[in-house]
Amino acid sequence: MATTSSKPTLPRRVAAILSIGLVAAIAIATVVLAIDSVLPLVAVLVLGVVIVLAVWYALTRAGTARIVAVVFAIAAVALVAAVVVSESGFWSVVWRLALLVVAVALARYALSRDVRTLKSSATTGTPVPAAEHGVLIMNLKSGGGKAEKFHLADECRTRGIEPVVLQPGDDLLDLAHAAIDRGADVIGMAGGDGSQALVATIAAERGIPMVVIPAGTRNHLALDLGIDREDVVGALDAFDAAVERPMDLAEVNGHVFVNNVSLGLYGAIVQSPEYRDAKVDTTLSALPKLLGPGSKPMDLRFVGPDGAHHDGAHVVQVSNGPYGTTLATMTGRPRVDTGKLGIITLVLPDDAATGRFLAALATNRPDRYEGLQIWSDGAFVIDSGGPIAVGLDGEAMDMDPPLRFSIRPHVLRIRLAHGAIGYSPAARATSLRDFLPDLWSVALGRPVAIGG
Repeated sequence: MATTSSKPTLPRRVAAILSIGLVAAIAIATVVLAIDSVLPLVAVLVLGVVIVLAVWYALTRAGTARIVAVVFAIAAVALVAAVVVSESGFWSVVWRLALLVVAVALARYALSRDVRTLKSSATTGTPVPAAEHGVLIMNLKSGGGKAEKFHLADECRTRGIEPVVLQPGDDLLDLAHAAIDRGADVIGMAGGDGSQALVATIAAERGIPMVVIPAGTRNHLALDLGIDREDVVGALDAFDAAVERPMDLAEVNGHVFVNNVSLGLYGAIVQSPEYRDAKVDTTLSALPKLLGPGSKPMDLRFVGPDGAHHDGAHVVQVSNGPYGTTLATMTGRPRVDTGKLGIITLVLPDDAATGRFLAALATNRPDRYEGLQIWSDGAFVIDSGGPIAVGLDGEAMDMDPPLRFSIRPHVLRIRLAHGAIGYSPAARATSLRDFLPDLWSVALGRPVAIGG
């Protein structure tokens, strides 16, 4: 989905020049202040390490140890604030932060990364006419009742779209098949990502384009497709004249998934009956056992990208399309049409390894930790000595090994409204390495690439 922006307009070039100037001014001011305050700067760096370690201990310890760690983290944050304000002065910190916010805003505008610009431009893809017989299947309970809140059934009737409400006991696959048998030429799903995967399976099988309506709780698929998750009703515009893109579907042992399958740490957490109603509390309760002192990698056997065999891991995630390698892009996929699985494995064999991993996280390069492997491939196999707990698009289940992952490139046709954002946050993100070169290119009047 990567495209090249058009030649930047004069306002965008001016915005780029101003952003570069502001960044340079902030950097110079910070260096000058740091030269006069070497000791406080060292103190801030040391306290930063204390904060990271304290947060880790708070997550991976229970009882008194967790309380003590939380206290240390809060105290360290307070000390950092006190040191920064006392050395630089309160207003010095305020004006630098304010200028940084302005510089980022100007840069996003200059690079065409702001949502308003993306939504107003033509979404990339193949133009397609309005659906003749569009059908939207909706789960009224999903996402806390979003379909009911936004009156999606009434909105569908107004637009000439046939609404199909999922009832207790209904089989979603049968509903999708029946809709296509009745003559649907475009089918949509308003619900969570698990429901999107089921309808996508039938849409791909029958060769029918699909519309994703973000009516679930998290709507990760919609986010990575560049759909505005806050504009549930607006997503229905994809049934009108729209654009169509190809999308991959991933599969594990016959189960299709549109986002990812998580094994190990997350797979064990989502197995808890309390997870659905209390995700944060359940996760905090499970982490000390899974990552605390004496914890061992789980029985997950696989072959790494270098051909080496591994007998255990704390985390394994296989995704429908690769995620990024920095913190800014590891939570989303720049593209969902690469024809590759994204694979992430993490092993923390001891406390020393944990420290190295935290240091890599602190520098925004977690991929530099030797126990974290990130790669892509067309297939992947996980074995184990017994059933494996997995989170498949967020849904908990046990699967018998070996788990055989595969990718089906470009099997699904996705329709997007012309007013969609068009790019995932990961595709819109600009790394620090590319930030200034891209900004400089715009300042000189040269187009830059958008997307992954």
